[in-house]
Amino acid sequence: MATYTERDFYGSAIKGLVPQGWLDASGLRDIPDHQEVHLSPTTLTTQIFEINQYVTPSETTTLPPLLLPTGATPDERAALYHLYDLCDENDTVEIITAPTKVTMEKFPALTPAYRGVVAVTSPKNESREAGVGGAVAGSSAEGLLTRKVSLHYLLVRLEEKETDLVVFVNVPHEEFEKRGDLGALEGEEELARGLIGGLVEGLEVRDWGLFA
Repeated sequence: MATYTERDFYGSAIKGLVPQGWLDASGLRDIPDHQEVHLSPTTLTTQIFEINQYVTPSETTTLPPLLLPTGATPDERAALYHLYDLCDENDTVEIITAPTKVTMEKFPALTPAYRGVVAVTSPKNESREAGVGGAVAGSSAEGLLTRKVSLHYLLVRLEEKETDLVVFVNVPHEEFEKRGDLGALEGEEELARGLIGGLVEGLEVRDWGLFA
């Protein structure tokens, strides 16, 4: 079973969790000021904190209609907007778990917050995709042409601070599928689910001046 360690983010302005033994990516490469990134030492899974501009309802009108659950609220649309903003033009996004409202135990009452999961499938090489027997997504050759990543996410909406605080846990499938170890993939998905659940319970802002 995965274990998680308390960690300070953005100096000590935010307290959260990372899986035990994960590495701070800032010691390996430059990280944008609005992000905090941690890396698994054994897989390609990553955890990313982002402090983003608050997304207004008018901005979410660019979302593809097929991505939106029927009757999605402005907050649910905002969650999907942040996810879609990560994608390239030719990526395919599938909702695995629709944005689900959660109660952040260490935030002010009624703070809007949502968790969910999407799968993003990206073409590895478009020219090759067009030339391998006319193969398309869903064919027996799909694994040769595409790569898939599960994105587990938590969105905390801080309208008064004009801020959306987002946490992504990205689980690439390819390394597990190549060795036929779907059990290990499910273990990595469970680690991501547990991490998001732990943040719902334990994520805490210690210095609200961070968002000034």
